[in-house]
Amino acid sequence: MPLFDIQISPDEPVYVISVVSKLLNIPVWTLRQLDKVGIVRPKRIGKKSRLYSLKDIKKLEYVHYLMQDKHVNISGVKIILEKEEIE
Repeated sequence: MPLFDIQISPDEPVYVISVVSKLLNIPVWTLRQLDKVGIVRPKRIGKKSRLYSLKDIKKLEYVHYLMQDKHVNISGVKIILEKEEIE
């Protein structure tokens, strides 16, 4: 029997940047850059802390695929994501 049976909404920001970095194997500085250019917008707690949701993590998985496997830079990723939202 599981100790906890917690249901977390995919939109609920609960993951700190260090955890997201380890889960996705994306350096923290890259996550900060992706936030800076608006590719992903984690919720801010205070001035420093960023909290990511499951939706953010799913998007970042795709971003990581584009960057690592397809060798797309951050500017290219932003353009791809903008195009996909329109269509």
